[in-house]
Amino acid sequence: MIVKSLRAVLLASTLAASISGAPAIAQPPPSPAPTNAAMSHAMPSAMFTLRSGIAQGKMVYIGKGGAIDGQVNPTLMVHEGDVVQITIVNGEGAEHDIALPELHAVSQRVIGPGASSTLVFHANDIGTFQYFCTIAGHREAGMQGMVRVEAATPKEPDKGVSISRDPSDLPPPVGERGPITVHYALEAIERVGRLDDKTTYDFWTFNGKIPGPMMRVRVGDTVVLSLKNAENSVMLHNIDLHAVVGPGGGAVLTEVGPGEIKSFTFKATQPGLYVYHCATPMVSNHISNGMYGMILVEPVSGLPRVDREFYVMQGELYTAEPYGHTGLQEFSVDKMMNERPEYFVFNGAVGALTTEHPLRAKTGETIRIYFGVGGPNFTSSFHVIGTIFDRVYSSGSLTSPPLTSVQTTTVAPGGATMVDLTVPVPGRYVLVDHALTRMERGLIGALIVEGPANPDIFRAGDGSAPAAPMKH
Repeated sequence: MIVKSLRAVLLASTLAASISGAPAIAQPPPSPAPTNAAMSHAMPSAMFTLRSGIAQGKMVYIGKGGAIDGQVNPTLMVHEGDVVQITIVNGEGAEHDIALPELHAVSQRVIGPGASSTLVFHANDIGTFQYFCTIAGHREAGMQGMVRVEAATPKEPDKGVSISRDPSDLPPPVGERGPITVHYALEAIERVGRLDDKTTYDFWTFNGKIPGPMMRVRVGDTVVLSLKNAENSVMLHNIDLHAVVGPGGGAVLTEVGPGEIKSFTFKATQPGLYVYHCATPMVSNHISNGMYGMILVEPVSGLPRVDREFYVMQGELYTAEPYGHTGLQEFSVDKMMNERPEYFVFNGAVGALTTEHPLRAKTGETIRIYFGVGGPNFTSSFHVIGTIFDRVYSSGSLTSPPLTSVQTTTVAPGGATMVDLTVPVPGRYVLVDHALTRMERGLIGALIVEGPANPDIFRAGDGSAPAAPMKH
């Protein structure tokens, strides 16, 4: 006679509460678990609500909300290491509690409809553990269930958003035209982004990418440039363009706090490929964190036409933890002051020009790379392994005759160059700084060239027979 027994238990519970004169609120158990007190301020990672009630002629816990909603004596699934919170709500008026003796946790007692109590415990051990009501006869009447603690699932570290600019993301040639007024709008954005596969960093950027957007104008153009600092920024920012003739290259006119916008106007007086960067103190910190880009001022006659153009910049980062450390990395002022970077990168991050945005071309195409060094400290010996630069516009000068047939070109911090090349043989070509140990700190890119084999120029063997087409 389960129903009769259940009624007797409910009546006994109600009479006990009535005789004792206890109010219909949660009451403490005789021996409160010390674990609950220790965990009272922990942040729960698994939370459940159970309501006392009657189901199928038994006294039970009923799940409320989430995956256990409506389930009778639900099995509560958690992971090792979770901070678990269980709230019991009185659903029918009899006195109840919930206890997990093996996990050293017990709630206060709840008396009267709507009364509630919460317990918190740490799931340190893997296994299955009983929960039940400790009021005499309630467990036997059906108020019991299980907490199952499973092995913790390894958490994928936050990879952050991509901050690497695609090297093919640049404006088209200006073309033949007279001087005009050109407007550019930039925004200083501070964001946690992907530095490496499992490593993130709090980058400071122009328009959310590294390098900042490439600006392209003609000599004689009037440029109106506005700089906004995002409202959620922490730092002041500005912009100094090496193409500007005027104090600070525009920096003194564009110092913006969070949420501010300032503009200035300048005339592009001399052709060339120029770096721009943030010049807010500490300037080297702002540059290292990603605030650099380039502006191309084309000559009146324009530039010789090529089939493909790419935009690549080199920089270095100074993290507190060594290269390869996972998780969110912090900036190290000591390493910067001692010029000891942990990372050297193309376009802001490790793998930016290999796995994320490799340069792509076809055999026989003419290729132009606009290359600059944000720095802030290290000179680059720019080289593409497996080919020769047809022309190098040294120091970004577009008015001097280019050098020809160059293997490696030197680019200073805050400097730039423009290189033209043609690749007649398909395959994977590697962009490097020929200070080659920097490859081990992330400084590597890829130019992937597709097309038919060219055994007249490159093949395996002793030259007596053409080699099979190269696979890549």
